[in-house]
Amino acid sequence: MYRKLIISGLLVCLVVGALAVGTWAASANKTLRIAFDAADLKTLDPDYAAATMDRAVVDMVFNGLVRYKPGDISQFEPDLATSYDVSADGLTWTFHLRKGVMFQPWNGNPGYEMTADDVVYSLNRAANPKTSAYAGGYTGFTFTAVDKYTVKVTTQNALSPALFLPKVANYAGGFIVSKKAAEDLGDRFKTHPVGTGPFMFQSYAPMQKVILVANSKYFRGAPLLDRVEVWYMPDVNSRKAGLETGELDVIEGVREQLWVNAMKSVPDTIVDVFGPGETVTVHLNVTSGPLKDIRVRRAIAYAISRNELVAFIGGDVATPLYSAVPPTLAGGLTKDEVANAGLLYQVNLTKAKELLAEAGYPNGFSIKEVISERASYKQPFVNIQSQLKKIGINLDLQVVDHPTYHAMIRKDVNPIVLYICMRPNADVFLTRFYDSASIVVTGSKPDTNFSHYTGIDWLIDAARAELNPAVQAMMWKTAQLKLLDDVASYPLYILQFVFARNESVNYGYDLKSSLALYPEITEKTHK
Repeated sequence: MYRKLIISGLLVCLVVGALAVGTWAASANKTLRIAFDAADLKTLDPDYAAATMDRAVVDMVFNGLVRYKPGDISQFEPDLATSYDVSADGLTWTFHLRKGVMFQPWNGNPGYEMTADDVVYSLNRAANPKTSAYAGGYTGFTFTAVDKYTVKVTTQNALSPALFLPKVANYAGGFIVSKKAAEDLGDRFKTHPVGTGPFMFQSYAPMQKVILVANSKYFRGAPLLDRVEVWYMPDVNSRKAGLETGELDVIEGVREQLWVNAMKSVPDTIVDVFGPGETVTVHLNVTSGPLKDIRVRRAIAYAISRNELVAFIGGDVATPLYSAVPPTLAGGLTKDEVANAGLLYQVNLTKAKELLAEAGYPNGFSIKEVISERASYKQPFVNIQSQLKKIGINLDLQVVDHPTYHAMIRKDVNPIVLYICMRPNADVFLTRFYDSASIVVTGSKPDTNFSHYTGIDWLIDAARAELNPAVQAMMWKTAQLKLLDDVASYPLYILQFVFARNESVNYGYDLKSSLALYPEITEKTHK
């Protein structure tokens, strides 16, 4: 009898233990932990979020009127709007909103139904340089609430769908925020976002993580995950260890061939290398010190080897870039087009040194630079530092965390700025980086014109107003040839995105491309 009681007791313990483990496993399977290559976030305000670690959270919390199809940015599909109409003259776009879409709760407010007033407020917010980093893209736009569920957008000039829809999509400037929450939270909104997305903000631990929880009232249905933890871990070895031990489910990788190859050999791990990739470009301040002289800028171009950088990064994750706009977008230039214009700047160190001597710098010069601690920024810039040293140009580097880097370059501290990004079309690339209104600090609508360049404003404006796609593309190409001739910047390569995940993670779609800079976590993502 005694022996039977012991056995019975052991069985009870085993069952209870199994149930406890099962409960924990179920909970773990409902939580997804994703880690980014960053020390901390910068902002969760969608009208300022630009870096990967910020944009990823914003992407899960907010929606646009339309959205890029998850996993395939070549397609638009309805989001907060069910449909839209365009007037015959192409100047007025009317959006018909979904009914019953609820904003997430905050500060005791249970949330409320999104209406046209919230949409108009959000788009005006995106168009205001005092409240948005993307204001330059909305010049000449007006926004009107026709009724509770109808919004009218009027443009100064007719725009093709390819140029207009990105303005209202789930990307830079197109996110719809809660008017009441934004006004209630004020500055706190940048660390307590409130939107309509599948996940809603719960907490933020500085330099550690953001916790998001499922939005059970999401208009596409409750998410399959209960919780998403977004971790900030600048050390790649820590991220890798977390993935291998199961403490992390998805990690931002290193966009280098060796890392991709190494991770492919890790058991139970899937490596995702996906597009559209980001352009990697060095922007040269044409008004700063030695860089004022075009001979110095051309010397820099002749000294930098794209092929060396691509070999350093790896062929699977990097391909050479020869113009400001990648050739995959309308108006981008191919290598042959650039070569035919005589603007390829093949490596020629002798010529580079001669140009420096002609400009009055026979012994070169030194300039101070800050660079992000992120591997995708730091490693290529250190390589560029080595290449420029061969012609006597010394880059005195100070490494800072990624949010600080973005803040400092927008204060115009770097004569040479390495910037990595993707934009939806040629107009956005050229407007944000090379229109005089977009000059950092001093522009009428300061943005990311780090070059302080003013030479193609008229071409940008003319191309934007052109409705003939072929003519429009030719104008964009002409503008980029002018940029190359003046060496306002030097395109380096296109960098694919690299993430690794435990094989148990299913994103809920086929991952081909993502403008959100990470593998999007949607209501269909599960483990």
